[in-house]
Amino acid sequence: MKPMLRRVRRFAMLGVAAGMLSLSSTGALAQTKVVVGYQQIVGPFVSAIADGSFDKAAEAAGYTIDWRQFSSAGDISSAFASRDVPVGVLGSTGITAAVTRGVDLELFWILDNIGKSEALVARDGSGIEKPQDLVGKKVGVPFVSTAHFHMLVAMDDIWKIAPKDVQILNMQPPQIVAAWQRGDIDAAYVWPPALTEIQKTGKTISDSEEIGKLSVPTFDGLVVDKDWAAKNPKFMAAFTEVLAKSYADYNKNIDSLTPESDTVKGIIKMIGGKPDDIVSALKLLLFPDAKEQASNAWLGGGKDSGAAKAFTASADFLKAQRQINKPLDDYTSFVNSSFAEAAAAAGN
Repeated sequence: MKPMLRRVRRFAMLGVAAGMLSLSSTGALAQTKVVVGYQQIVGPFVSAIADGSFDKAAEAAGYTIDWRQFSSAGDISSAFASRDVPVGVLGSTGITAAVTRGVDLELFWILDNIGKSEALVARDGSGIEKPQDLVGKKVGVPFVSTAHFHMLVAMDDIWKIAPKDVQILNMQPPQIVAAWQRGDIDAAYVWPPALTEIQKTGKTISDSEEIGKLSVPTFDGLVVDKDWAAKNPKFMAAFTEVLAKSYADYNKNIDSLTPESDTVKGIIKMIGGKPDDIVSALKLLLFPDAKEQASNAWLGGGKDSGAAKAFTASADFLKAQRQINKPLDDYTSFVNSSFAEAAAAAGN
């Protein structure tokens, strides 16, 4: 899959992390240095890195950010576990796995709702017109991925189809495309660029935006070491204020987004890629603003928050896939809505 669009969607998904503490001098003031990690994702977060918004806000709060790109979710997860980094990006199933294994993190911002960037597509001529037609068919999906998670959730809770009645095959995106072209599979649940390719000769049956609304969403988020966040409230407030403003600006101007937009140029500056591909990738994702972030749909509401419910459902999925031994009884403490609430109250 193209790295700019949808990070590797295996179990750890997309994740990122960040930060080591040290002291350096900026002029006459002592600045706290924090390493913030990022991956090759697209969205307002990355464009705000590119235009220096985070750096300016951090400096005003007494911090210097050292941005570091991580090449894999495994590297990021290891960095969090070793406490080498306090802040960074991780996918919803990756966060679930990390906290279940004892890493004391909290989710404080939803970077993106995966939305339509993952979808179930039926091959032309397969005879599949609706989800119930999947019975007896061959469906390719990368196992232990957000796509796999949402497909199983939909089959169990929404479509009422027993997994044993469908031939679900473990295939990585390039394998899905090859099998599709040979006519070896009838459908697939995957992300771009494989998704873009199979949609040329197939029909979209459902996607993660639709399934997320009826169950729990899949997403990429920013997480922070709990102890570090408690000791560095000025950084957390400044960082979240930039997030809130960048997301509000993006959503306000989304209809005028073009390959020449500063947002697109900024993303390319940070992760590379072609302008048209970046625009296409952005339009498949949803970026909740501060008010939405603070609502029960995402971070607010305690045990009723969308994020906490997503972690609980993800834990059941990961246990079934033998990625964790036992889910936690409650994931509420790993979701912190306070920073988004403050940003929303400030009108961002």
